[in-house]
Amino acid sequence: MFGIEIIPNLHPMFVHFTVALLSMSVAFHVLDFVTKGTKAQWCILAQWNLWLGAGFAIVTVLAGFYAYNTVAHDDPSHAAMTLHLRWALPTLLIFLALAVWSFMSARAGKVASMPFLLVLVVAGGLLLSTAWHGAELVYRHGLGVMSLPQSSGDGHEHDHGSAHGDTQGHDDLEMDMKGMSMGDMEMPHDDGLAQGSAQEHDNHDHEH
Repeated sequence: MFGIEIIPNLHPMFVHFTVALLSMSVAFHVLDFVTKGTKAQWCILAQWNLWLGAGFAIVTVLAGFYAYNTVAHDDPSHAAMTLHLRWALPTLLIFLALAVWSFMSARAGKVASMPFLLVLVVAGGLLLSTAWHGAELVYRHGLGVMSLPQSSGDGHEHDHGSAHGDTQGHDDLEMDMKGMSMGDMEMPHDDGLAQGSAQEHDNHDHEH
C-alpha cells in the first residue's frame, strides 16, 4: 500500500483521531456538567466523541502492537516503547469501560453522573500521559523515522534554498533605498543656481 511505503506502520495515522476524539469528549462532558445540561448539544457531542474515540482507540492499540514488534529500535528505545505500552493499555481499558457506561446510560435516558465524570477526567489525564510518551518515541528516540537530517556542525546557518532568494531580494531593496536617499539629497535646481551665479559675475564685470 502507498501509505505503508511512506511510514513504517499505520499507528501514527490512527493515534491522532484517538487523542483528539477522546480529549474532546472529556472537554464536552465537563462543559455539559458546568452548564448543568442546559444545552443538549454538549451532551450529544460528548457521547459521540467518546464512542467514536473508543472505537479508534482499539484500532490504534492494535496498530501499536504491530509497530512494537516490527519497528527497528535499540535497547533505550525498547524500554521507552514498553513504558508507552504500559500507559496505553490501562488507558484503553478505562475508556472502553466508560464508553459502555455512557452508552448504557444514554439508552436508559440518564445523564452522566459525578462518578462517571471523575473517572473520565482521570482517564483524560492518562490519555495525555500516553500521548506524551508516544511523542517521546519519535522526537527523542527517532522511532519510525525513515530519514534524519544531517547537521553540518555547530555553526550551521540556514542560508540555503529560499533563504538565498530572500537575502538577495532584501539586499536589492536596501540598494534601491540607498539610491533613492542619495537622489533625494541632491538639489533639484542646480541649473538655475548656476545661471544665476554666472549672471551676477557678468554684472560685476560690467560695473568694473
